[in-house]
Amino acid sequence: MQNILDPAILFFVFGVLAGAVRSNLEIPPAISRFLSLYLLMALGLKGGFALSHSGLTASVGLSLAAAVALAIAVPLIGYNILRRFVSGFDAAAVAATYGSVSAVTFVTAVQYLENQQVAYGGHMAAAMALMESPAIIMAIVFANSLRQQASATATVSAVMPPGGAAVLSGPGATLAAGAGSATGGKHGVSVGKILHESFTDGAQLLLLGAMVVGIVTGDAGKAAMQPFSGDLFKGMLSFFLLDMGLMAARNLMQIRGKSPVLVAYAVLGPLLHATLALTLAVLLHLPTGDAALLMVLAASASYIAVPAVLRYAMPEATPSLYFGLSLGVTFPLNILFGIPLYVAVARAVLG
Repeated sequence: MQNILDPAILFFVFGVLAGAVRSNLEIPPAISRFLSLYLLMALGLKGGFALSHSGLTASVGLSLAAAVALAIAVPLIGYNILRRFVSGFDAAAVAATYGSVSAVTFVTAVQYLENQQVAYGGHMAAAMALMESPAIIMAIVFANSLRQQASATATVSAVMPPGGAAVLSGPGATLAAGAGSATGGKHGVSVGKILHESFTDGAQLLLLGAMVVGIVTGDAGKAAMQPFSGDLFKGMLSFFLLDMGLMAARNLMQIRGKSPVLVAYAVLGPLLHATLALTLAVLLHLPTGDAALLMVLAASASYIAVPAVLRYAMPEATPSLYFGLSLGVTFPLNILFGIPLYVAVARAVLG
């Protein structure tokens, strides 16, 4: 209840209600983009200022390693579960969406920890940046594999004589293999291209660049930037969450008629992912605040970076499915109930 009565969360609830009654209230896309960049810049500065005090310790390294491990494990688990119920492309897309992270959920969790006076490491902003790309790369690998399998099947069907089995050997086998490779290459997407786009994405570069600025400038920079990255932060977050509430309400309609299994995954999947993160945090003896943020990152789902890449790289998947589930179901649940739950569990287990 204390979390819901926070002004930023109340603006999110207000946005959901305004969207549900189909109000014409909207935030212009340019302003929404500015608010997103501001939050990432402020978060990077906060992380950099904190790291200028703590330095790069063994605990920092363990936290970053745990983040990368989760970024690989979560989409693998999701893909192998979901492909039993939906097409391979939809399974890969949803798994990538839930294997990546939500910057706004993370920023909201940071604000919640500060309100609760729970210490956390500034390096967790770097952990968020590291967790964004692996799921996208894995989804592209899954998709290319599915395309190659489909091409191979089509080639075998084309050369198989009616009522008999085809024996693919010699030049015929080479020709069939070449046809399959050509088809896969035509529709495949280069992992190198995806890697380049992921690591040169403007928002991610801004986050990391602001962190470097914070590390270099230290206390002097913190004092100089306090009116920008400190005093304005809560108001900017509230404004952005209002916009996210409007978007969440409007995208909730997209999951009507979808399989109950997918909706269950959108609700229960984040809890499973957070449990995996907590298990790693306990095994690695991470601090409570870092563990809580690791749980939040693992439980979140991307609704900006991953959908933008998948629309281009995996047109066979259904955008309304992965976008509607992440923004219409998981994001509101995490903002309203998930963040306080994960923080409470981390405090109870790790003290």
